[in-house]
Amino acid sequence: MPTADAVAQSTQLAEASVPDKSRATDKPEFEPLVKPSVALYPAAGEIRIDGELDDPGWLNAVRISGFTEVQPGDQLEPQVDTEAFITYDEGNLYVAFRAFDDPKSIRANLRNRDEMFSDDWVGFLIDTYGDATQAYEIFVNPLGVQGDLLMSPNGSEDVDFDMIYYSEGKITPTGYQVEIKVPMSSLRFPNRPVQEWKATFIRNHPRDVRRIYSWATVNGNDPCLMCQFGSITGIQGVKPGTSLQIMPSVVGYQAGALIDSDNPGEGYKNDKVNGELSLNMRYDFTSSLAAEATINPDFSQIESDAAQIDVNSTVALFYPERRPFFQEGADMFNSWLNVVYTRSINSPIAAAKMTGRMGQTRIGFLSAVDDATPMLMPFQDRSELVTAGRSVSNILRVRHSLGNNSFVGGIVTDRRLFDGGSGTVISSDLRLQFFKNYTLETQVALSSTVEPDDPSLTEDLDEGTFANGRHTIGFDGESFQGFAFYTTLDRGTRHWNFGADYSAYSPTFRTDNGFVTLNDRHQLRTYQRIHVYPKNSFFVRLSPGVFFVKTMDYGWGKKGEAIVPSLSAELKGQTYLYTEVVAKRERYKDVDFSGLVTGLVNVNTNFSDKINGGGYVSFGRDIARNEDVPVAGRRLSAGSNLTIRPLPRLTFSSSLNYSRLKKLDSDEKFYEGFILRTGMGYQFSRELSVRLITQYNEFDEVLSLEPLLSYKINPFTVFYVGSTHGYGEYDEPYGFIRTSRQVFFKFQYLFQR
Repeated sequence: MPTADAVAQSTQLAEASVPDKSRATDKPEFEPLVKPSVALYPAAGEIRIDGELDDPGWLNAVRISGFTEVQPGDQLEPQVDTEAFITYDEGNLYVAFRAFDDPKSIRANLRNRDEMFSDDWVGFLIDTYGDATQAYEIFVNPLGVQGDLLMSPNGSEDVDFDMIYYSEGKITPTGYQVEIKVPMSSLRFPNRPVQEWKATFIRNHPRDVRRIYSWATVNGNDPCLMCQFGSITGIQGVKPGTSLQIMPSVVGYQAGALIDSDNPGEGYKNDKVNGELSLNMRYDFTSSLAAEATINPDFSQIESDAAQIDVNSTVALFYPERRPFFQEGADMFNSWLNVVYTRSINSPIAAAKMTGRMGQTRIGFLSAVDDATPMLMPFQDRSELVTAGRSVSNILRVRHSLGNNSFVGGIVTDRRLFDGGSGTVISSDLRLQFFKNYTLETQVALSSTVEPDDPSLTEDLDEGTFANGRHTIGFDGESFQGFAFYTTLDRGTRHWNFGADYSAYSPTFRTDNGFVTLNDRHQLRTYQRIHVYPKNSFFVRLSPGVFFVKTMDYGWGKKGEAIVPSLSAELKGQTYLYTEVVAKRERYKDVDFSGLVTGLVNVNTNFSDKINGGGYVSFGRDIARNEDVPVAGRRLSAGSNLTIRPLPRLTFSSSLNYSRLKKLDSDEKFYEGFILRTGMGYQFSRELSVRLITQYNEFDEVLSLEPLLSYKINPFTVFYVGSTHGYGEYDEPYGFIRTSRQVFFKFQYLFQR
């Protein structure tokens, strides 16, 4: 057996001889690899994750080559060479990459986990059950910074998914190389003597355009990416054993605020220093069945939600889920009617969750006791949000794979208020992919609502009725049932996409654990889009399209219609352009509006490793929706975003969003304002970072400052210390003063065995 020195010597020789395609005149014609397959062998010895690739364990690793450009090119030979190596032992899967390139052109920045996707990176997608229902996405940039995602059957990706793996990377004279170790305990796979997994290896190559290279080629006329993976066979002697994870955390904080926000003269009051302990536990009964529970959870958000302009909105705003307990397995509860929205569990006292798999069937169950329950009430033209007392929520999800990127499933949600009132939804959904590039998706849901008998909860809302006067808006203990339906048929190919979808929501349909902001309507949408890929052009891709929308109330009365021609384009320099014109008419609050025409231009670019950003402008006629009698006006909205990285460790970012609406016949404004958000971050190491977020909301005349120091050993073992400071503008003699402050720390540690 060769020694480690011999391996190191051969590695150096390989690095010194960069493939030069210009000299390879006798090379055979390039052929993409269609569903390739490799058989693995156990590692020949120890592998240290240091980015060097010189350990004995790599001696009999399988070499992966023959990558294909799948984006933007259609199954072309890549401009640069890539090779990967893969092996395993009883406890880990090992993958290494050599990415050949000019080291001066490589984009690599030291930054937080999951913030490296605009860099160069390599990694792999792996479907351990081989049924195209879920795939782990594990990536690493040239400096070893990690990014992971979880892919769902429709190709959507859960960007908040986190798993534990180890990685290192280094830039070399011939490009860069990385090593990755994934503990078998981080993966879920079937319990069988020999594993056969579906996988592909990926390289991101961002230069004049963003190119993606894949080991298993991807046919753009097949919308099922996971169905086109290659195969990894021969893994033996690994078992999906049980494991226990205990994750305690401690939070300390001290807050202060104005005694009376309407009268700064009353003074400022600081609360006592306070602290809380919480505990999260997870036990994997098998690789396919896990239970998780949390007691007195700390669900405070370290990263704040960016403010959204809602001055002319009549519906509740949607914010993504950021709380780790609810992020884990979140893809399982997704559906087209959005009957599950975990932020409807606002302030849980305790929660428990179980996820499992039996053959082709996945099961998820979530239960939580909420201390302050948000209640979202959708109506035809608006939604209302009030907060009630304690409640208990139970959510059950079942999804059975039919193969070929298809499934059938069901969801049951039930929320019970301690003081009376409940909401239950029973739903079934289906996804079928057929004739290779056609997809049918459909969902039906029934709801049953019992309102709380507590008018004080809705005393701030306007009095009124819904469902043709059969029910009152106020909470007076009424009971009613509702219905919702969604279906779509799509054809997706590389050059031509079209589809149509239809949805219906009855006036009494509600989702207490979901997020439906409007009901009492039918809506039909159709779209067509073609894709052109000019050769030797400034344009990489041109995609003209058009879609049509028609909306009716639930009694089939006209609500509105719109036609939207659009053009999206990808240009050289990783620049993206989107423009559209919306011509519509709408019936809003029993007032008919016609001639509502707006235009939108949006540009984003990642032309440089040091600078990227973009902007948009939208203008035309819109409705002043919050007036007592709605009227049309002239709207102008604009925004920009900019990120500057003067050093690989230092990042400056900013975003500005502005909106105004004027009357048609004068310069009198219904509203005008902007939201400015800036950030500065410095990455001392992959684990240690500091950042400062500043945000000013002119609509509310509120300024906030949020400094934060973070130390992250892994996604689950973290330490934070930071503060938030709020400032408001008052009349003289006070001026711009501090209105609130909070200083906090959080320490969370993962124990695993």
